Amino acid sequence: MASASAKIRRGAPARSSRARKPAPKKPGIVSRMVGAIPISHETVQRIVTWSTLGLGCALGIAVLQAFGVPAMAGTEVANAFGRAGFEVKRVDLRGVRNMDRLTVYAIAFDQHSMAMPLVDLEDVRAKLMRYGWVQDARVSRRLPDTLVVDIVERTPAAVWQNQGRLRLIDASGVVLEDVTGAPNADLPLLIGPNANTHAGELAALLAKAPSLKPVIAGATWIGERRWDLRFQSGETLALPEGQDESERALARFARMDTSQRLLGRGFLKFDMRDPTRFVARIDRQMHAIDGTAVAPAPQAAPAPPATTQDTPGLEKVNDSI
Repeated sequence: MASASAKIRRGAPARSSRARKPAPKKPGIVSRMVGAIPISHETVQRIVTWSTLGLGCALGIAVLQAFGVPAMAGTEVANAFGRAGFEVKRVDLRGVRNMDRLTVYAIAFDQHSMAMPLVDLEDVRAKLMRYGWVQDARVSRRLPDTLVVDIVERTPAAVWQNQGRLRLIDASGVVLEDVTGAPNADLPLLIGPNANTHAGELAALLAKAPSLKPVIAGATWIGERRWDLRFQSGETLALPEGQDESERALARFARMDTSQRLLGRGFLKFDMRDPTRFVARIDRQMHAIDGTAVAPAPQAAPAPPATTQDTPGLEKVNDSI
């Protein structure tokens, strides 16, 4: 019997003197996704914590409102979240190039309560939309303590002069701000009451004569019905009433200036109000378009109209205009 038991012991597998270590567990899908994010684990935890608190705040206020809890109680809950760190401390301002940034900051921080849940985003946007520079605005929260204000600014298109004031306007005539110094030489000058409201029509008009647009210094809105254009070389062009008529007249003038060089030759004013006639006023101290000098008339008698046969399309050179 002893030998049999000995055989059994000899045939049994020998047990290791050391305990086996358990196999390491594979990380779960969530852990692998978190590990793939290029930020630290602590940052992720903070984001999750703030997001959870913010969601809890929103749900808490919604529940209070749903069950008819007085507004004061909801406000107290919101203020409690504000004291916990959910209050406006920063403004992330985007899109501002010309508008005064301090104006936007003042509006964003003008709140009855700085608690983030109590900030009225639509009210902030409505206040911003009152300023001429602001074409559109988007306001949002970025928890825990930042308001994001994204401004879409209008583009300056002209300077409007009326009653001694200069104002910067966009292509649709919206006033952006007052001009305190010399007007921008790169922008056309619109003169006259309500000239700004016709800025779009003027832009469409000038688009019909692109060769003239760079040499136009300003435009005067006359009698709420038509334009006088002033060129950098000093001449004035009186256009007829009506958008179509004025566009045809300006296109015709551009063709004549290209072929005969009307600008910069001593004329004072061109009149195209009558589509059947092209009338010009000439400075008698300069030269007529045929190159001959025009002597000043005696002061006792009016000067007879000067004419030329060398410029087709120019029926009359007349200084009675």
